[in-house]
Amino acid sequence: MKKFLFIAVIAFGFIFESQAQTVQYKVITSVESIVPMGIGRSRLIEEKDTINAADFTTERTDGKKSKQKDVKRSDAKVDKFAETKLLNFYSIAGINFQNIASNDALTSSKINQLSTEGWELVFVTSGVESDSGKGDGNGIYITRYIFKKVI
Repeated sequence: MKKFLFIAVIAFGFIFESQAQTVQYKVITSVESIVPMGIGRSRLIEEKDTINAADFTTERTDGKKSKQKDVKRSDAKVDKFAETKLLNFYSIAGINFQNIASNDALTSSKINQLSTEGWELVFVTSGVESDSGKGDGNGIYITRYIFKKVI
C-alpha cells in the first residue's frame, strides 16, 4: 500500500508540473536576395519587441462590417529587432556558392545560439519570389524558423 501511495504521489507531481508549464514561441526570418551583381539586401531578422496580436485583430459579425479601419498598420511595427547581415545568392558571375555556404554557417550559428538559450527548432517554412527572366532581375528567398521554449 505504501508503494502504491508513493507512486500515486510521484504521478500526481508529474501531472501537476506538466500543467504548470507554459510554451513560448519565437520566429526568426531569413531574407536572401537573388538580385544579380550583389546589389540586393539579405538579412536574418529577429524581433526583440513583444506585440499582442489581439490589439490588431477585429471580428466581423455579419461577414461585411469590419473595424479594421480603426487599426493602424504603423502601430503594428516593432521598433526593436536584430538583423544579421547575410550574403546575396548572386554575384556578378552568377550563383555564388561560397555566399550560400556562408549564409548556412551564419544561420547555423544563430540556431545553435538559440538552442543554448533553451529554444527548440520545431518548424521551418520557406517561399520564393524569383527572377522571372530577362528584364526582371528581382527576387527573394524567405525562410521562417519557428522555435519553442517551455518555461
